[in-house]
Amino acid sequence: MFRNFHMEIDGKETDILKNGGLSCAVFASAILYLNQFIKEPHANTYSVEKDMLANDWFEIKDFRKGAVLIWEKRIASDDGMPNPHIGFFWEGEEAISNDSRGTGFPHKHHYTYNDTRKIEKIYWHPSLDER
Repeated sequence: MFRNFHMEIDGKETDILKNGGLSCAVFASAILYLNQFIKEPHANTYSVEKDMLANDWFEIKDFRKGAVLIWEKRIASDDGMPNPHIGFFWEGEEAISNDSRGTGFPHKHHYTYNDTRKIEKIYWHPSLDER
């Protein structure tokens, strides 16, 4: 569900998600969209964040189960472009996001990738307080 999205670019069909390598925003936005926290699914972290901010999400400093995490930019594909990563805080020291460098599927992992990737932002929605 989150691995491929084909578009025509310069007359050629291209998988812009690179078989799951760039699917973190699709995964996160699908979850947010299906739970009515944003207006539509997205293919990049920047547009997910913009949609979240337009729908009452705000930055927090502490980790809470269900919070959206945005990690620092890293080069994640063969195009050499640095991309931020997006996922969800789970609990303890765990997060859930798309495995961009491995299987291309969502998975649980250490929330800082064992201190190898900095978290830039933590987002929360007021209605999560009620859940």
